[in-house]
Amino acid sequence: MRTIARWTLAAAMVFAGLSHMFWARKEFQAQVPDWTTEATPLDKDAVVVASGVVEVMLGASLVVLPASRSRLGVILAGFFVAVFPGNIEQYTKRRDGFSLDSDRKRLVRLFFQPVLVAWAYWSTRTPR
Repeated sequence: MRTIARWTLAAAMVFAGLSHMFWARKEFQAQVPDWTTEATPLDKDAVVVASGVVEVMLGASLVVLPASRSRLGVILAGFFVAVFPGNIEQYTKRRDGFSLDSDRKRLVRLFFQPVLVAWAYWSTRTPR
């Protein structure tokens, strides 16, 4: 079960990363907090592309580096925590993106992030 969950997560990460870089860049920009462009020399598009590259790398690593999967699970869980402020910003600033066009939908989305963190951690643990 963990293997299926891990491979599904890996595929989802690669797909999401590619969408960051190609067909959904504008949609993802709704999730980039304003402070990132103030604190870094990057614009929102660059942040989206960079996070997409990271997502592809993490997703691929879950498959091609099985000896490092526990470490990668922690890193991926940390990545999901690190991008959570973007979800909060999308909710608090009422930004539409990915059909999250109501406060209720954006609020529900916030509760999905802990599921991703748990999925990353659980699917990469070695059962005892």
